[in-house]
Amino acid sequence: MDGFAWLSALWLTPLVGAGVVLALPTARRDAARWVAFGASIVVLVLAIDVALRFDPGGDRYQLVESHAWIPSFGTRYTVGVDGIALVLVLLTAVLVPVLLLAGWRDADTAHSRRPVHTHAALFLMVESMVLVSFVSLDILLFYVFFEAMLIPMYFLIGGFGDARGPRAAVKFLLYNLFGGLIMLAAVIGVYVVTAGESSPFDSGTFDFRAVADAVSAGTLTVAAPVANALFLGFLFAFAVKAPLWPLHTWLPDAAVHSTPATAVLMMAVVDKVGTFGMLRYCIQLFPDAAHTFAPLVITLAVIGIVYGALVAIGQTDMMRLIAYTSISHFGFIVLGVFAMTSQSQGGSALYMVNHGISTAALMLVAGFLVARRGSRVIGDYGGVQSTAPILAGTFLVAGLATLSLPGLAPFVSEFLVLIGTFTRYPVAAIVATSALVLAAVYVLWLYQRVMTGPVPRGGDRVRDLVPRELAVVAPLIVLLLVLGFYPKPVLDAITPAVTGTLTAVHQQDPAPTVGTGIEAGRGGQGGGHR
Repeated sequence: MDGFAWLSALWLTPLVGAGVVLALPTARRDAARWVAFGASIVVLVLAIDVALRFDPGGDRYQLVESHAWIPSFGTRYTVGVDGIALVLVLLTAVLVPVLLLAGWRDADTAHSRRPVHTHAALFLMVESMVLVSFVSLDILLFYVFFEAMLIPMYFLIGGFGDARGPRAAVKFLLYNLFGGLIMLAAVIGVYVVTAGESSPFDSGTFDFRAVADAVSAGTLTVAAPVANALFLGFLFAFAVKAPLWPLHTWLPDAAVHSTPATAVLMMAVVDKVGTFGMLRYCIQLFPDAAHTFAPLVITLAVIGIVYGALVAIGQTDMMRLIAYTSISHFGFIVLGVFAMTSQSQGGSALYMVNHGISTAALMLVAGFLVARRGSRVIGDYGGVQSTAPILAGTFLVAGLATLSLPGLAPFVSEFLVLIGTFTRYPVAAIVATSALVLAAVYVLWLYQRVMTGPVPRGGDRVRDLVPRELAVVAPLIVLLLVLGFYPKPVLDAITPAVTGTLTAVHQQDPAPTVGTGIEAGRGGQGGGHR
């Protein structure tokens, strides 16, 4: 460690970039785009440097910075990364320049010439706030940016989407603000608990590491009803953000009525803060409550998995179909988190990365197609593979990744989630597996209706991908292939963090069953939670 504040530089760079973009003259529209893109590339370079400095075998939290912030409230500016935060930082840093390139002309439909600057700056603001959320080691610091990212996302959805974008943006904001208010009460509750007479702390604190360590060591004990209430406060906010069924209803509207680049930023980047929060805060701060409510959360996750897939099959709107697939996939991530085995949580963390890449590829290619034809209705398409073979080919690869085809990145993570879940909750794993068949139905049926068959009237004008669009799609396809065949570097970073989480909450993997018949049944009963 050379003393340089790498993590602060990481999240401040896009924020400064946003300020520079907004300061540019209104007429310099292309300059605004290039400055924003350049800032996102600098963030990517910094993220790669952070990854190279991270030692998977070293301390759990690395590159830690801690400075006084509001001492009277027991909160500090403390940031650091573990393996899970690191891979999500890399995902964010990779996707934002891709999305800026994909949405290069998204603001050109606006009547005002100012929105180009605003559009680019808002993307960088969201990136900055997401990065702080991933690296924060102070609960209050996390909460502030967890809520703050809603504001730029609201303006991106409402200001640059279609005619129904403003309505979808309000729905997005109201759902997430309500969840955030519930979480604020829980955050205050954590402070009150740490300031209590039985607390090992001299005064209340928001230091995540200190609170989690005290809970793990048993020096901070919280009455079960209080711990359950605080857990549910955090969980509710994260479940809305994720989103978990039945708190998902804001997502399809927000995804469909915003631009494809904004939709991907929301589903592939912002929503990951919700599942990340479940893994870090819900599990580690309230392990007993997490154990108590795990069956309920797993039930909701499995319902979301099947529900999202079934509803996707019935969609006639291409973009809405893709949005519902994400609801199904988020169910897998939540399932892995609360199954609380090393395989399921490792697979869940890996799934966050892989889902971000696969969703970005599918949604952006679909967006390119919709922009050419001017319609989201699946029935308006047909025969695209004969007029735009590269577009059709990339759409197929992205779709196959969505259904977790072996050899593509999501397969590894979904397999780990299901295997890890089966060892503790076999029924949930078996029901969730049905989504694999449903995914094949909605992906292959979508491809068949859109890309094959006769070309409809006007469909012959669908041109193939242009160089800028190829530059968007190519890195995503490469990542899907590379992580499909060689996920080891990502898993090497994730595994120690998952192990540390399970160790801190005194959770062990169920003992493997052996034998056959009655002996196997008895062995299966031997795998306890603790």
